[in-house]
Amino acid sequence: MATDLNGSVIAFLAAPEGTEQVELTDPWEAVEKAGGRPQLISTSSGQIQAFKHLDKGDTFTVHATVEDVGAADFGGLVLPGGVANPDFLRTVPAAVSFVKEFFDKAKPVAAICHAPWALIEADAVSGRRLTSFPSLKTDITNAGGEWVDEEVVVCSMGPNKLVTSRKPDDIPAFNDAMLSAFAE
Repeated sequence: MATDLNGSVIAFLAAPEGTEQVELTDPWEAVEKAGGRPQLISTSSGQIQAFKHLDKGDTFTVHATVEDVGAADFGGLVLPGGVANPDFLRTVPAAVSFVKEFFDKAKPVAAICHAPWALIEADAVSGRRLTSFPSLKTDITNAGGEWVDEEVVVCSMGPNKLVTSRKPDDIPAFNDAMLSAFAE
């Protein structure tokens, strides 16, 4: 049976530059196909510059900034990876607060690749089981999380679900778990 998000608005948080394009576009399309309404949120208005690994990819129009919206406006949050994206976001207090608010309000969150850096900064990994790009293993462990090398991990510790995956190859499993979490 296909997942139906019934028009739920899902936030995709991305820095002005450095988001891994496929980790933005593939989950975005999955949300749309499931009847959801994805919205691109960033730290500044205008457009973001996505990347295809180290090469510039496409640009995408920002719907709102982290200062203008909150977790209450959305049914869930997607944090795409790319090394530069979460590394920048974790240095912006308003972006960190935006991420933390999803946990405070028990909303589902999905993060892929390097995106758990933003979760660490939002103090959202302690006691949780999750995965990421392997280079974040020590960071996650030092922040009190249990890092595992699995395609997708769904952690239901506390009132919200956290879905994590390691890399672009994991996107099909990531999308399935993400949509299930958002549909609950």
